[in-house]
Amino acid sequence: MAVGRNVAAPLLFLNLIMYFIVLGFASWCINRYINGMTNHPSMGGNGATGFFLTFAILASVVGIASKFAGGHHIRSWRSDSLAEAGSSSLIAWALTALAFGFACKHINIGGWRGWRLRILEAFIIILTFTQLLYVLLLHAGHFSSKYGPGYRDTDYGVRAPGDEPGAKTGTAMTGSRV
Repeated sequence: MAVGRNVAAPLLFLNLIMYFIVLGFASWCINRYINGMTNHPSMGGNGATGFFLTFAILASVVGIASKFAGGHHIRSWRSDSLAEAGSSSLIAWALTALAFGFACKHINIGGWRGWRLRILEAFIIILTFTQLLYVLLLHAGHFSSKYGPGYRDTDYGVRAPGDEPGAKTGTAMTGSRV
């Protein structure tokens, strides 16, 4: 059962660090882009730069938030925390994949791009695949309980009085009637 947890935890930490790096580079680049300083030696850009930077920042912020939910799940490793971590990591992956598409378009258009934009493109491309691997590791318990808690763990929750297993239904609780 610890196989999925032992692989997902380092990948979660790696993705968290990479999302922080993407947030830093994308914030710097979008600040330069908004100020109209695209002629800066480490900036450059083309027509896709604005869209790419916007979605890179969005993907990194959502990715960082999903890593906090993932950290809670790695710590507790239960089905109820899996739902939170799985859904937030899937949304983060979708936004990262969208930023990946803009990174590919940004590379395809060409032109002179500074080193910060090229590093940002590389990090987004790497994060797209590592985040997908992380999502698959989180959901691996669905296929086998040896990889994670899965979705069939129902040993939690509160039962109503009289719902205990083996309780008789339809009998009086107080004894005989007068």
